Amino acid sequence: MQKLCEFFGIERGVTALIGGGGKTSTMLALAEELREKGSVIVCTSTHILRPEGLPYRVRIEAPLKRGEVVSSGTPDDRKLTAPAQSFETLCTLSDYVLVEADGSRQLPLKAHAPHEPVIPACANKVLAVVGIDGLGQPIRSVCHRPERYAALVHASTDTPVTAEMIRDVVMTYPRVDGVVINKADDTARFDAAKALAALFSMPVAVTAWRSKDPILFYRRNEP
Repeated sequence: MQKLCEFFGIERGVTALIGGGGKTSTMLALAEELREKGSVIVCTSTHILRPEGLPYRVRIEAPLKRGEVVSSGTPDDRKLTAPAQSFETLCTLSDYVLVEADGSRQLPLKAHAPHEPVIPACANKVLAVVGIDGLGQPIRSVCHRPERYAALVHASTDTPVTAEMIRDVVMTYPRVDGVVINKADDTARFDAAKALAALFSMPVAVTAWRSKDPILFYRRNEP
């Protein structure tokens, strides 16, 4: 199976991840792939739980070596907030900078408030992440900012989420270059994820990060 970073054409510099549940897992998976090509900094423009198993630095004082992956940011209890150094500076210290650019409270789907997402101006790629486990569930149960989500799809918060709703909300996200549909970890979810992938006019990957073989399917849709 082709690597995720190759499918989406991840370039040196900043890549931002936005949307629903699965952003951190996707970011860490990309970091593992990209370390074969260079050095990687994992961080956020908002706040995330500090990634386990990665070296952590408040400031990076010298360029990282090829294969190094570190997390960087300002500590806030068990979380990290935005790095003390600018994203432009981080790009001089590492080949790749992966940025989680909004929060979703671990819910599979997300609608943005006016101040979100916080995508670095220097980002050259933006990936949207959605959890297929939100499909068919009431908006109020599976969406971060459910009132906003419902308003965008002209429904009530009690309305079950459809594939078309997921597509329509993702298409309100700014600067999206590709979509990762996560949590396709059984046959029914995988089939639903493939059907959802066909609705987009951009590259889509279907994943199940907790599985032995986590990258399941690619669809290269044309705009």
